[in-house]
Amino acid sequence: MAIIMDGNGRWAKKKSLPRTFGHRQGVKTIKKIVKAANSLGIKVLTLYAFSTENWKRPENEIKALMVLLKYFLSKEIDELSREGVKLRILGDLSKFSKDIKIEIDKACKRTCNNTGLELNIALNYGARQEILQAFEEMLKQGIKKPTEATLSSFLYTAGQPDPDLLIRTSGEFRISNFLLWQIAYSEIYIVDKLWPDFTAQDLENAIKNFENRQRRFGGIVLEKQ
Repeated sequence: MAIIMDGNGRWAKKKSLPRTFGHRQGVKTIKKIVKAANSLGIKVLTLYAFSTENWKRPENEIKALMVLLKYFLSKEIDELSREGVKLRILGDLSKFSKDIKIEIDKACKRTCNNTGLELNIALNYGARQEILQAFEEMLKQGIKKPTEATLSSFLYTAGQPDPDLLIRTSGEFRISNFLLWQIAYSEIYIVDKLWPDFTAQDLENAIKNFENRQRRFGGIVLEKQ
């Protein structure tokens, strides 16, 4: 499962609060949804937290996001680790400060042997960039005729299954350069709620909706006579 967590800023604006308040509430929602997904037996959950395009945002907002990221990695991850969650970071980490990189490394090492939910957090992530980097690495290794499986093995999500379900909050109908290769056959579920208002029940509703769909993978489903 993958989620495009959208709407933190709009949530704050509706309440006449600074955008940073929306991001703080969004982190609380992350914690609740990760716990819910783990309890529901979801194997892999990928959250779109910070895209390559998000660096264009105001400097004060980016600083606030980095503070929240560091807090999550240093504080909240402890509780999630006790529940068996395994953390993986997807994205180009070169632009992050040294202290953020240290916290990322510590959090990933702390949870690397856990056997519960695999939690991917996409940071400074862009799907086109991910695919280009995969091709560049294959060329370096002399791979001239890659298969789909070969390419997949060079992506950030190597070794993990593609998402069955992609959820986007805030009612927007966009992919936003997220997991373009991996979601080729994912079912898409759009919910009007802004991310800070998204609940465990909303997650269950999305799963129930998914379970009632017929997945064709390019074929057709024949009705029984």
